Amino acid sequence: MLVAYVMAGYPDRAGSLAALEAVARGGAGVIELGVPYGDAVADGPVIVEAGKVALGNGFGLAETIALAGEFMEAHSDAPPIALMTYLNPMMRLGFPRVAALAAEARVSGFIVPDLPPDSPMADRWLAASEPLGIDTVFLAAPTSTPARLEALGARSRGFVYVVSSLGVTGERDELAAGLPGLVARVREHTTLPVAVGFGVGTAEQAAEVAKIADGVVVGSAIVRRQGEPVALEAFVRELVAVAARD
Repeated sequence: MLVAYVMAGYPDRAGSLAALEAVARGGAGVIELGVPYGDAVADGPVIVEAGKVALGNGFGLAETIALAGEFMEAHSDAPPIALMTYLNPMMRLGFPRVAALAAEARVSGFIVPDLPPDSPMADRWLAASEPLGIDTVFLAAPTSTPARLEALGARSRGFVYVVSSLGVTGERDELAAGLPGLVARVREHTTLPVAVGFGVGTAEQAAEVAKIADGVVVGSAIVRRQGEPVALEAFVRELVAVAARD
């Protein structure tokens, strides 16, 4: 399964809609739709720069949810969309309103890097979102303790997102050496599919990840191609082909 990251509002609204259509045509299993945010601490330079452009285009959480809704309304067979956002924009808008807007837009889930699964904030968000059928995907890192893995395994819905290495997102020359062991540790605490991201930028790397994980998350390499829908669709097809291999 390929989880394809698209930045909402980049290079502009129409361009991000075209990118969503391209990754859907390319066969992505899940679309991770990024919400532009000025303090995106988990994002690497490519996504940060795209986010700055999108913010300048007037995009934030509400606008991203509206974009997702427009796309889903036009494409009944579209893959599920999970919004990648940070906690602060959700708190500003209010958890109940975020959940209600997302459900109306047919958003399937949220990925929130700075939301610990065992925190009171997680309790509040899940109370608002789970009754509306919205999944929350929690992130496991190389530094996650067994207790944290147990918590995120119990509270994640849809899949568990494994951060392959410390640091921010972005393309890297090599995958982290300890990745197979990390995925194995995560699997001890969940029966959900495990998807690996951070640092996966080529078809060759995606193929390596597909040997040990159920899903491959690709972000920066896709965002770099967002202004070229034909090239983006071809790249996604290449990734899907290798990510589906046993």
